[in-house]
Amino acid sequence: MGSTQFGNFGDFCRDSTLPVCNLFASNQPPNAFFGGCPLVGIELSDDRNLANLGSILLAFIGIIGSFFLIWRSERKQAAVGRREMQLFLLGFIIIEVCEIFSVGGIPIRDDVRKGFSAVHIAAIAATSWVLFLNALVGFQFLDDGTPASLGLFAASATAIFVGTGYIALDTAFDWTGEFATSPSNYRNIALYVLYQLFPLVCLVVFFILETYLVVRVLGEYRPMVYLAAAAVIFAIGQVFNYVVSVHICNATDGKINGALFETLFTVIAVGSLWFFWSSITEDDWPSTQPITGYTTT
Repeated sequence: MGSTQFGNFGDFCRDSTLPVCNLFASNQPPNAFFGGCPLVGIELSDDRNLANLGSILLAFIGIIGSFFLIWRSERKQAAVGRREMQLFLLGFIIIEVCEIFSVGGIPIRDDVRKGFSAVHIAAIAATSWVLFLNALVGFQFLDDGTPASLGLFAASATAIFVGTGYIALDTAFDWTGEFATSPSNYRNIALYVLYQLFPLVCLVVFFILETYLVVRVLGEYRPMVYLAAAAVIFAIGQVFNYVVSVHICNATDGKINGALFETLFTVIAVGSLWFFWSSITEDDWPSTQPITGYTTT
């Protein structure tokens, strides 16, 4: 990829179903707008389509499952990072609600879809940041669950959410012209960094920090099964969305594409992350290197 392609969403939006693509497309499936295989899904009345019923149902399952995990977290009164993990799950719920309207392809007004897509993008950036901060909780730089810790989470995540959301909305509705794109170059470096690169960096650093915490500090390997599973499952979902999607779309004449599988694997990955967090807060480990806040024997 040449340097001039950095920040260009054209190829991504042609072959994948991403919320960011709705910001550029108007009144038609984004894939079709960019010259790719259109995701048409199920035909409805009045020449309308429900593009992605599978993702809608899976996102709904993800929302219900996240509320259940928040409840389960509440019952773990002594668990380190309980409130912080609940904040991450709340962020994921916002992502899944927005996904129903952005990636799900419900027949709604174009400007409404753009609004949900902007919130979706902002929620992804903010929630990825919250996940990264959850990795720092284990090192006890701040006491978990305190106003200082939760305030840091909320304030920094809100700043990222508002900043990313504004850029996405300005891109969609061209309020200032600062993020305007042309039909030959759908380039937006700010969104590319905040939506594509920033969450990836947060995820990678989270994995590295948690691996160090579990293996080197707690001296355990069993929780790594959950963490490794979450990483692999999430990566598989991204491969389906970015690489395999167009082939599925062509083979099914636009009935489904990789977005359905991306939603499925992301929901499973979040569940696996929660079980990883739950496992490192159990009180029956034979660790010889306890860290403040983790109960080991």
